[in-house]
Amino acid sequence: MKQPSFDLLLEKVESKYELVVAAAKRARYLTEHCSADSELQSEKPVTAALVEIARDELFLERPQRQKKLK
Repeated sequence: MKQPSFDLLLEKVESKYELVVAAAKRARYLTEHCSADSELQSEKPVTAALVEIARDELFLERPQRQKKLK
């Protein structure tokens, strides 16, 4: 699969910043933990991470926001 569109990716996350952080963390994990003979070697780690986000294969864990006290 070629790189998913930015509009599709933004539908999967709350903001473009969350997309960047999630893709970067997943790409780093793929770089560090995939073997040299893996099928992921045919595409770059960032592209693989973006494809996983687009296919809903990557679960994004969001911390709960704290309420401000007055």
